[in-house]
Amino acid sequence: MPDSQPQPPSHSWSSPPGPADQAPLLLCGARLSDGRTVDVRLGGGRIEAVGTAGSLAADGTRACGTRIDLGGYVLLPAPAEPHAHADTALSADDCGPVSYDPQDVQRRATEAALLQLGHGATALRAHVRVGDMAGLGALTAVLRTARSLRGLAELTTVAMPRVLTGTAGADGLAVLRDAVKMGATAVGGCPDLDPDPTGYVEAVLEVAAEHGCPVDLHTDAADPARLARFAAMAGGLRPGVTLGPCGGLARLPAEVAGRTADRLAAAGVTVVCLPQGGCGAADGRGAAPVRLLRSAGVRVAAGSGALRDVSNPVGRGDPLEAAYLLASCHGLSAGDAYAAVSTSARAAQGLPEVRVEAGFPAELLAVRGEGLSEALAPAYSRVVVHGGRVVARTSAVREYCGSAATGELGLPRQGRGETP
Repeated sequence: MPDSQPQPPSHSWSSPPGPADQAPLLLCGARLSDGRTVDVRLGGGRIEAVGTAGSLAADGTRACGTRIDLGGYVLLPAPAEPHAHADTALSADDCGPVSYDPQDVQRRATEAALLQLGHGATALRAHVRVGDMAGLGALTAVLRTARSLRGLAELTTVAMPRVLTGTAGADGLAVLRDAVKMGATAVGGCPDLDPDPTGYVEAVLEVAAEHGCPVDLHTDAADPARLARFAAMAGGLRPGVTLGPCGGLARLPAEVAGRTADRLAAAGVTVVCLPQGGCGAADGRGAAPVRLLRSAGVRVAAGSGALRDVSNPVGRGDPLEAAYLLASCHGLSAGDAYAAVSTSARAAQGLPEVRVEAGFPAELLAVRGEGLSEALAPAYSRVVVHGGRVVARTSAVREYCGSAATGELGLPRQGRGETP
């Protein structure tokens, strides 16, 4: 039976050019989440034009460059990963404690980032342990990974010291300041693990204010009084404060959780939930109450958390899986669920907004499907665009053995018509 489903688009690969050197790229026949079928022209790392299907190919004012047929694909703003643990990723099967040898960390971090890029995440924020056993070696390795991935994905780092108060905290505070000087773009950690959680947050906010960098803290958020103090301390800090995974909020009485959510909203704090599971830096029991937080006006983004480490040995690091779980388990619409892993996730990292409209950054993901809900369900074949250039493709082919049902009903079938 002929293959009636769209085939993976063809594209030639080359070394990463700079945005000014890129030839225009024309994405043809893509379906948008609002149902329109369009052509999209990219150039200089941005979306140059969006028009009805076939209209841009006939535009003689601009050379079309490379064309990619995206018929049968939904075209979306690319996801961003706001909560990765690059230094411990892919370590679940290692014997003994996680190795913080810089070479091991760089290998794992690179592989993890490429896996997540293949899923569609063109920007990633990695939380990296500093001090104690890791010293600054793990951060050095992840920063090297970030440099090696330029042109493919944008990888930024959050420095995470273990203790920042008391006698032991003096060393952690010095390491945290060194980490920012080395290139960490945000400061954070887990105040719940410090003997003085409030003092820990004060120290992080002090370093953030010194260097003008964002704050991204791990907390289970099971103590509403402590979380209220965090919110009061964070209010007004620019460029912003993020908390996650905040699973403990879901275990609080509804009235208490609601008041706490109101305080977070008033302080402008973003919450990053982890619907796929927790991470080693905070209690992983359950996910944050997403609908309650959103109804209070809190910006809620979704991350992947642990990627096959001891905290989640089967973690996939797939933002579309996170969106799927928000829709299927937390009652969000498909659009709101996807926004949590794209628009809100980018905002949590201080990245420019992306829309499939002229003038916006060309950070895009095409997923095979007729609409957003279908794209979140199987989400098999994907085409990833970063900086106006195709940087990753995943092509899935499903084959069935011959059946009278497929022929009689005219059901779509991929493959070559061969019987396995």
